[in-house]
Amino acid sequence: MDQLFNRKYIVQGLFIVIALILLGKLFYIQIISDKAFISAESNVLKKKYKFPARGAILDRNMKVIVQNEPVYDLMVIPNEVKPFDTLGLAKALEITVEDVRKKLKKARVQSPYQSTFFERQISVQSYARLQEIMYRFPGFSTQDRTVRHYPDSIAGQLFGYVKEVSPDDIEKSEGYYKPGDFIGKSGLERSYEDFLRGKKGVVNTLYDVHNVAQGSYANGKYDVNAVSGERLISSLDIRIQRLGEELMKNKVGAIVAIEPATGEILAFVSSPGYDPNQLVGKDWGKNYMNLIANPYRPQLIRPIAGQYSPGSSFKPVDALVALQDGAIDPNTTFFCPGYYMAGNHKVKCEHVDGTINMQRGIARSCNTYFCHVFQSIITKNGMKNQRQTYANWHAQIAKWGFGEKLGIDMPFEKKGIFYPAEHYDKIYGKRWGYTTVISQAIGQGEITSTPLQMANVMAAIANRGYYLKPHLIKGIGDKNVVKKEYVVKNYVGVDEQYFPIVINGMRDAVNSPWGTAKESQIPNITMCGKTGTVQNPHGKNHSVFIGFAPIDKPKIAIAVIVENGGYGGSYAAPISSFIVEKYLTDSIKPRSNGYTVKAFSETNLLPALIDKTKKVKLTKSDSLNLKKADSLKRVKDSLKIKPAILKQTLSKKPKVSQPIVNHKPVTNK
Repeated sequence: MDQLFNRKYIVQGLFIVIALILLGKLFYIQIISDKAFISAESNVLKKKYKFPARGAILDRNMKVIVQNEPVYDLMVIPNEVKPFDTLGLAKALEITVEDVRKKLKKARVQSPYQSTFFERQISVQSYARLQEIMYRFPGFSTQDRTVRHYPDSIAGQLFGYVKEVSPDDIEKSEGYYKPGDFIGKSGLERSYEDFLRGKKGVVNTLYDVHNVAQGSYANGKYDVNAVSGERLISSLDIRIQRLGEELMKNKVGAIVAIEPATGEILAFVSSPGYDPNQLVGKDWGKNYMNLIANPYRPQLIRPIAGQYSPGSSFKPVDALVALQDGAIDPNTTFFCPGYYMAGNHKVKCEHVDGTINMQRGIARSCNTYFCHVFQSIITKNGMKNQRQTYANWHAQIAKWGFGEKLGIDMPFEKKGIFYPAEHYDKIYGKRWGYTTVISQAIGQGEITSTPLQMANVMAAIANRGYYLKPHLIKGIGDKNVVKKEYVVKNYVGVDEQYFPIVINGMRDAVNSPWGTAKESQIPNITMCGKTGTVQNPHGKNHSVFIGFAPIDKPKIAIAVIVENGGYGGSYAAPISSFIVEKYLTDSIKPRSNGYTVKAFSETNLLPALIDKTKKVKLTKSDSLNLKKADSLKRVKDSLKIKPAILKQTLSKKPKVSQPIVNHKPVTNK
């Protein structure tokens, strides 16, 4: 009995304890805590997200090059909308009544329950008018945010653009992004989105039955402040970026300048460019479609996505690899009769140089000399071992960055074309040799590179044997922070002792009377460089120049390519010299040859547009030739035109408007 009596009181005690706990919890919920009240009063308590300002972007001298401007949006939750004065809203927004109806219908289709955009970026005047009459429009609300502004209106492809998130963006973000949020879609805005976007804030506001805000709930106790994004300190020098874009007006091509000691990119010009302010605001869609429709493709980021044959600018690399391999020595000479015979194939040279050594061969850009250099490399281990020797050569050249992405902190980088031995095995079997790929001796044929890769080659030569991966951001927030991979030296496999002879040849190319870039000498500065004239099967040849300065302790390495510019010494080299001089001296002195920035900026080299409406019937032989010619296939793919139109283009060079400069292009490479 005692046992049953004790059990009775134990059970009763448990019930009492549980009851006390429940009562205490109920007291806490109803009296002490107001979280339940927030939930219960959700019909009059609204959460409004506060969008943080994106981080600003500065140049290397701490000049702001990307900033923010405040704008206002009118939002709507369609299911909360009640009959309202459509004419009054239309007048306040300065739109038509029909526009109001269309926008409301569109918002309802998008989401009847979520807050969606009704009118983006309304004027300050419209915003002021709305604030006075918002009580008349239940379901509508305003929100403020910032949009990007580019005070210098340059480097559109570099910075990229910001756009409203897509469903795919929302899904990938694992809950961070919501409809109506914005995200970096290209360029630096995309690469550094996690740093630039900041953190959203939340404001809890009470509304009365008339949809009029009554103030912050609980004095902002449950609000969360928005946190602005981190600022980025870029490596760009806005002075030479602006100059580069000016010089490349009405031209197709690219400029990349790098600080050799750090790998920091000083200039990143893609031409034709566009004003990045065009991709901000209400007209974003229309302006973007205009860019897409532009036949010169300004949306293409040419410094990292333009793939060009390096041409003669490849010769210094081949010379250094040959010296390292022992295939030749600095004093090796070859005879140039004005051409080189590769079997029954003749490779022409622009000059008859006679007996010529390496230093002069580089300065004169002698095709014959470098075809002999290539032959010496590939046949070094005997004629029967050419395939394996080519494979070894390919591996050595790849160390310079050819055929590989360099890993710049920008999306959509291309790696270019640089085929291994296996590629030729598939075409020719195992019976092929140096004459099959002789065009690579002078940077032509089946090898392409980006302007970034070309500039990086110059950085490696300037450093006498290594490069640091090129990058655009050198600091985040208040700290000079770069990714680990951007401070590692990447060696190209050539000993320092072999660089002086090649560098001296590049010095002579610019500073000697017989140099191919002699018209690009800079007063009081010794620049080293190499011109290139890149064959272009559908028009005038491309003008290429790569170089660095000064010769001792180089501070800038540069690559310039001007499509349809002809010889490398005609346009690419002078443009490079202006940029190098501006960077090193912050001025440009008058040139003895009369070259001026104004004259080059006013020169129009845009190729004539192809008439895609004309049709030409291809013969069976024509079709076969197009299939076999890999270089022509690349042209067809890049232009995205039909083979018939391609054939017509190749048979007749497009007309190019005449230069305005008061000099004839230098007839050299």
